Amino acid sequence: MIMKKRKNIALIAHDNRKNDLLAWVKANREKLQCHNLYGTGTTSAIISKEAGLDVYGYKSGPLGGDQQIGAKISEGEIDFVLFFWDPMTSQPHDPDVKALLRISVLYDVPVAMNRSTADFLFTSEYMENEYERKIIDYKSRV
Repeated sequence: MIMKKRKNIALIAHDNRKNDLLAWVKANREKLQCHNLYGTGTTSAIISKEAGLDVYGYKSGPLGGDQQIGAKISEGEIDFVLFFWDPMTSQPHDPDVKALLRISVLYDVPVAMNRSTADFLFTSEYMENEYERKIIDYKSRV
């Protein structure tokens, strides 16, 4: 599956990490506006308002937003995930988070879960070019 130069990027953050993601988005606003942005409920609203970027919003994570983004990954419509999750707080939708991360690995989608990983991935030459993801054919392994 080919990722185009203009990536479809999902932006997700748990409550205690929303400000961290917002700060990262503001620092990378110029580059981000060259891509299509998607996000879960409150995160997408905050980024749209505070960073002035167009972000298509899905439902809040606990209300199914993580699963909606996971479905879009499986349909080839999300290329990249920035998910600043809170490692110190138990979340009521932890199974949904695990499912989202599982589907990201299954479809070979890059995932950044903290600022340094986001910085490394976002400054990669692959962000500016097409990239062919190597999706494993698990059917042939059975």
